Amino acid sequence: MENGKMYAWEMTALKEDFQLVEKPYPELAPDEVLVKIAGCGVCHTDLSFWHYGVKTKHELPLTLGHEISGTVMGGPDDWIGKKVIIPAVLPCGSCELCQKGRSNICQQQLMPGNDFDGGFASHVKVPYRYLCPVPEKVLAKYSLEQLAVIADAVSTPYQVIKKSELEVGDLAICIGVGGIGIYGAQIARIMGARVLALDIDDNKLSIARENGADAILNTRDKDLKTIKGEVRQAAKDMGVSRYGWKVFEMSGTRAGQELAFNLVTYASTLSIVGFTMDKVDIRLSNLMAFDAKVIGTWGCKPELYPEVVDLVANDQLELGRFVETFPMSQINEVFQHTLDHQYSKRSVLIPDFN
Repeated sequence: MENGKMYAWEMTALKEDFQLVEKPYPELAPDEVLVKIAGCGVCHTDLSFWHYGVKTKHELPLTLGHEISGTVMGGPDDWIGKKVIIPAVLPCGSCELCQKGRSNICQQQLMPGNDFDGGFASHVKVPYRYLCPVPEKVLAKYSLEQLAVIADAVSTPYQVIKKSELEVGDLAICIGVGGIGIYGAQIARIMGARVLALDIDDNKLSIARENGADAILNTRDKDLKTIKGEVRQAAKDMGVSRYGWKVFEMSGTRAGQELAFNLVTYASTLSIVGFTMDKVDIRLSNLMAFDAKVIGTWGCKPELYPEVVDLVANDQLELGRFVETFPMSQINEVFQHTLDHQYSKRSVLIPDFN
């Protein structure tokens, strides 16, 4: 690999504009590669770092971005030229949690844009152990930059839906069908569930209905009692059981989380996918009374990425319709517009300064 320059948009302080900086290519350890970035998605977690005061593990300045796809251009010869997706969580592979199949919460994990400089740049240095190669069959359907969403927006709901023990014929209630929830609704349907999508945006609900949701419900300006009644009626109309509902909270809002908990019924599983700093008021005794459970999820263990790629390769999972690309030089405008809820699709930033 020849010496060269790379460019990155750094976060230097809370709520301030990202700054473009020029750096030399980094030195690579024997287990690392240099990836030329094709695209990096904008995630709610990035907004949490930039706007809401969630601290990154690496001190600022730091380049954010953990939803990355690209082409390997430096490192071992057998990796050079490969098109890859970089998992948002890179575990150690050998600790107690990794050995127990919980590598996504490895306490030695590395997360781009949190533990080290991430994907809002021209290049990124990462360990190659868990990179997910992209087959030509997938590249024939989607551009490499579109596939960046697999790194988080698609793989995260995939992992949690598998963890929820969803069975064929179950009712899957997806609260929030935006950048992550739209993929969650599709994946639940692929796995055999009947899907009810809840949101406060008619446009998002319409898209969900066209892409896997059996029924939709706009919850805007409705109280919990009304929503619960309408959900029960929707379940009855869909012919699903009154029990064992799988509830997936993907909005990352206080209202969404409170609603999700209130929809828990007998033998339900509530999965918390969206993140918010807000606290919610709930009665935990409901879990006892309903013999229900609540589970969380953190990213997706790299071992599951090939399964997600297979869904895309086999035309089971649609990606392109839910992705909107922007030049990375517009990062400050895109972050602000995302904060202001001006986008209905997942924003992916493409380097335009290579």
